[in-house]
Amino acid sequence: MGAAKQAIRDEAHALGFDAVGFAPVAPGPQEKRHLEAFLAGGLHGDMAWMAANAERRGDPRVLWPEARTVVAVGANYTPADDPLAALGRHDRGVVSVYARGRDYHYVLKKRLKRLAGWLQATWGGDVKVFVDTAPVMEKPAAERAGLGWQGKHTNLVSRTFGSWLFLGEVFTTLDLAPDAPAADLCGRCRRCLDACPTDAFPAPYRIDARLCISYLTIEHKGPIPEALRPAVGNRVFGCDDCLAVCPWNKFAPPATEPAFAARDGLDGPSLADLASLDDAAFRALFSGTAAKRTGRDRMVRNALVAIGNSGDAGLAPVARARLDDPSPVVRDAAAWALRRLAVAAD
Repeated sequence: MGAAKQAIRDEAHALGFDAVGFAPVAPGPQEKRHLEAFLAGGLHGDMAWMAANAERRGDPRVLWPEARTVVAVGANYTPADDPLAALGRHDRGVVSVYARGRDYHYVLKKRLKRLAGWLQATWGGDVKVFVDTAPVMEKPAAERAGLGWQGKHTNLVSRTFGSWLFLGEVFTTLDLAPDAPAADLCGRCRRCLDACPTDAFPAPYRIDARLCISYLTIEHKGPIPEALRPAVGNRVFGCDDCLAVCPWNKFAPPATEPAFAARDGLDGPSLADLASLDDAAFRALFSGTAAKRTGRDRMVRNALVAIGNSGDAGLAPVARARLDDPSPVVRDAAAWALRRLAVAAD
């Protein structure tokens, strides 16, 4: 079905996807073992949903036995400017590049449904689409499909788009010839490992989510461990450090999709404004973005940690105003921020 593959690839490009590849649904020999070791070591932190769906996550055939082929797609979201430049603006928060524009889940899923509908109408078979919405290991699937390789930072790296690809998949019952898997081209480079502020990589190609700033600021529901708070800096949602330093990024063209452009107010939002958000204001500011999922309390918690790291005594009243907040994680972060600012003032 070579003609089908080329036609599907052309249609995916026409719908706005920048990378397309084909892989068998069956996982590679290492994928399930790596997942089992990750979970057994507790490296997933309190993301209990990973362990709860481990069998399906480890082998997509458990999720859908009839599936034969994964059509893996990627959408370029390369930022036009240095995503780490805002780390020096201590009165501002840093939102990860992927969450500054419209939620990519919405953008990609709409396109994937159109691709899947066209594929089924044109070539037959049954289809299902996924965009980080089911227990599917997307990065290994993308690697098997030739879109890139999982780098030492465990994220996908593309020769064309560096570390800046949103991923999605169409599963189909059609048996299409696979593309060649991507080769690992990291070589001796370890820039991503050395860039991590919290040393979250116990070894190349292995991450301890419990130390990762993205996990701590997004997934983790409780107080951020005090020993790690100084390293969080002014990052209020996610962390791009290991992605941004990858040398393969030099080949990546800036994204042209308007939906991925930073929304007003999310490219360096004021820490004072973020720490003062109530639930309604939080929803208004982050509506339609991936950052909305963290919720008001965790966002304010993160902003207060960033205020504590700012060294700016002028932000102390903002932290003080949150000492009686209804949320215990907010109250904890406010008290810590005030202690940090007092030490910085001495």
